[in-house]
Amino acid sequence: MKSGEIDGRCLTFDQLDDVVFSGAEVALAAAARAGMEASRAVIERLVASGEVAYGVNTGFGAMAAVRISADQIRRLQLNLIRSHACGVGPPLSEPETRALLLLRANALAKGLSGVRPIVVEVLCAMLNRRVHPVIPSQGSVGASGDLAPLAHLALVVVGEGEALSGGEKLPGGEALHRAGIAPLTLEAKEGLSLLNGTRGCSRCSR
Repeated sequence: MKSGEIDGRCLTFDQLDDVVFSGAEVALAAAARAGMEASRAVIERLVASGEVAYGVNTGFGAMAAVRISADQIRRLQLNLIRSHACGVGPPLSEPETRALLLLRANALAKGLSGVRPIVVEVLCAMLNRRVHPVIPSQGSVGASGDLAPLAHLALVVVGEGEALSGGEKLPGGEALHRAGIAPLTLEAKEGLSLLNGTRGCSRCSR
C-alpha cells in the first residue's frame, strides 16, 4: 500500500500512529475503489430486484422479518444511526476519535460491506480536515460494544450530532460545512455498514 492510501488490507500500526498523532493525510486507494464499486453493485441489484436481504430492505434484529418498502430504505438507514446514538459519559479523546475514524474507513475500504466509495472518502476528508465527532466513551447495544460509539461517528457523517473543529464544538452539519465537506445521504445498507463490523490493523499480505 502506498503511504497515506487506505485499501482495507495493509494498514499497519505505524501508519495508524502517523494519522492519529501526526496528522498524516489519507485517501482511498484506487484498487480499493474498484472493489467497493463491485460490492456496491451487488446491493443495488438486490434493491432493484426486490429480493429480501437483511438490513437492506428488512428491519434489524427481532424486526428482521419486517419488509421495508423501497421508498423507505434511506430513512431506515438514518433511523438506525439515530436509534443507536445513545452513548453517555465524557467524550473520547482526539487520538481515540481519529483512530476510530481511520479504522472504520479502512474496514469499509476492504470492499465487502457494499457501501459506495464516497462513504470512505467522507471519513478520510473528516480526518484530513480535522472534523472530529464528539463520541461518548460509554454505552453499548447488545453484544456489539462499538455500535453506540460508531453511531455517534456516523451522525456527523450525515450532518447531525456534534463535532470538534478548530477548537470549537459545533453541530455536525456546521462542522462539515466549515470544512467544505458535504454530508452524506445514506443509501441502502450504508448505515448498517457504518455501525457494524470489526476494525483493526494488519500486516500487508501482498
